[in-house]
Amino acid sequence: MSEIGPEAPPAPGRGVRPGRSSADLDRLAAVNLNLLVPLLAILEERSVTRAAERVGLTQPAMSHALGRMRRLLGDDILVREGARTRLTPRAIELAAPLRAALQQTARVVNFPGFDPAVDGRVITVAMMTPTAFVIGAPLARLIAERAPNATLRIRTITMPTEEAFTADGVDVVLMSDAFGSPYARERLYDDRWMVVAPTDSDPGASALELLTTLPHVVFDAERRVMPYAVLDEHHIDYRSGLLVSDNFLVPHLVALSGGVALQRFRVAAAMQRIVDLRIEEFPFPVPGVGIDMVWNPYLSDQFFVEWLRALLLEVAQHL
Repeated sequence: MSEIGPEAPPAPGRGVRPGRSSADLDRLAAVNLNLLVPLLAILEERSVTRAAERVGLTQPAMSHALGRMRRLLGDDILVREGARTRLTPRAIELAAPLRAALQQTARVVNFPGFDPAVDGRVITVAMMTPTAFVIGAPLARLIAERAPNATLRIRTITMPTEEAFTADGVDVVLMSDAFGSPYARERLYDDRWMVVAPTDSDPGASALELLTTLPHVVFDAERRVMPYAVLDEHHIDYRSGLLVSDNFLVPHLVALSGGVALQRFRVAAAMQRIVDLRIEEFPFPVPGVGIDMVWNPYLSDQFFVEWLRALLLEVAQHL
């Protein structure tokens, strides 16, 4: 039996040449990879101050790191426009792949699972203002109780866009089932349409009479809420008296300035704790509306996802 010795080098012209990917990996030796975590924080926070707080750096240190990132990438990354800052087009393109790469690295390193008792992360939940009005306060209370070192960031959005699901460090988007999503969704809670009117409206008037006799306060959007299509199908006459571009203001304006409106029950019930509001069932059968959870597809910390999912479902259960 022959003895196995060291592997001989390949004969000239017969060896396997390193591929482009190997060469690219070798070039990483010249790059300070410690810049990648601050870079992701800059891309997601779009603020030097918030990014510094997130990764535990001073603001001068983060500004210095941003300068090094700019030289490394040959791009400004973050630019100021008046009082606001925005990402450059290349920076926007970098956010998703960089987040995925760092999450994969975290899995390789095998960091311990999420521990809410000690974790100090920023938990970002995006939602429209009416949903934040319903669920924001109880969610904040639970997170303060269960994860005392974490920070809850509620990011309000006017319309759910594809970018909302992956940008700005959003962990989960809470959105109406009336809107589409490119990613999987899971029901958080169900809701239904109601008729809302001031408490000094005619107590003997039915919901249908309120809808036909009082001017409507209407959410001014291209897409009308579903009950109006039902009213049209039944040939119900009504008049719009006030158009408002923020749906959250509708029940508030009804309570204080009069009129009638169509609003989701949970929003109306939450508003009823602040202003006097009459809430009646819609007079015709109408499809309900639900609020769904859509998770950031690049979020790979399953311990954290399962914890936050359970927390959101607990909040919804007690609405």
